[in-house]
Amino acid sequence: MAKKELKPSEIAARQAADNAAALEALKKRRAKAHAKMEKSKGSNKRVGKTWKNDIGIFIFLTLLGLFMLFPIYIAIITSIKPINELFIMPPKLYSMDPTFDNFEDLFVVANNSWVPFSRNVFNSFLVTVVSTGLHVVFACMAAFILAKCRFPGSVIINKTVIIALLFNSTVTYIMQYIVMARLHMINTYAALVLPMIPTAMGLFLMIQSVGQIPDAMIEAAKVDGASLMRICWGIVMPNVKPALMTIIIFEFQAVWNMAGGSVVYDEALKTIPVVVQQIALAGISRQGAIGASAVVLMVPPLVIFIAAQGQVMETMAHAGMKD
Repeated sequence: MAKKELKPSEIAARQAADNAAALEALKKRRAKAHAKMEKSKGSNKRVGKTWKNDIGIFIFLTLLGLFMLFPIYIAIITSIKPINELFIMPPKLYSMDPTFDNFEDLFVVANNSWVPFSRNVFNSFLVTVVSTGLHVVFACMAAFILAKCRFPGSVIINKTVIIALLFNSTVTYIMQYIVMARLHMINTYAALVLPMIPTAMGLFLMIQSVGQIPDAMIEAAKVDGASLMRICWGIVMPNVKPALMTIIIFEFQAVWNMAGGSVVYDEALKTIPVVVQQIALAGISRQGAIGASAVVLMVPPLVIFIAAQGQVMETMAHAGMKD
């Protein structure tokens, strides 16, 4: 039996009926969802959550925050304790007679050298800023090439970076010292700056982050005529700010706390940690100054951490890409 051919008007009528049925089903689903939302509106109940869960999470995060702030609190309290309170057993979590003489003692002792303490502060900031800046620049460019460019040996280099994470920096210190001695960099700023530039952790984090960027975005930029340098700094890096801020935090903290006393002997080139170590050699009489120096050393990394953390959270909240 031959199938009856439908007229154009009948086809249009069927399509209109199907569309009307689909529209009606959509309206019913929306009405049902709206009614469910209105039913739960004004109450504290949400999908899978109750006000008890919210209070529990708040208490847990508050306790965790206090636990993280506890070392900072101890460092500050120790810095304002007089000498006779530093050796009380059991230790007290407060100061009975708070004083700022420890900070004054720190600067007096540090300035007793023929090199003023301000020069040591300048050295620390110079070495830290230069090392962090160069590390970020080289880590970003190397990560972009290793993650998004294919060339002979790229797989071996990536595996070498992963293997380098297993080694402690102390293991390679002798080799670094030999290289710096052969290049006549001992007792110079270069002995403090150059070894901190090629760190495996920062490069690894950047490779993993850059690898998440869609290849379609890079290919589109190449079609538009953008160079690799333009793609790297104008397209890729703005989309990996969380990783960028993370390596800045890690590198700044590592370089700021680096002593480097075995590669720099000139008093005019020494950084704050080296001066603090020299003060600590004075023994019990300088324990108050050592406590004050811990606070002084803690402030710049803490400021960088707070500033960079804000950028990380803002970037993670507003960033979103789909390939």
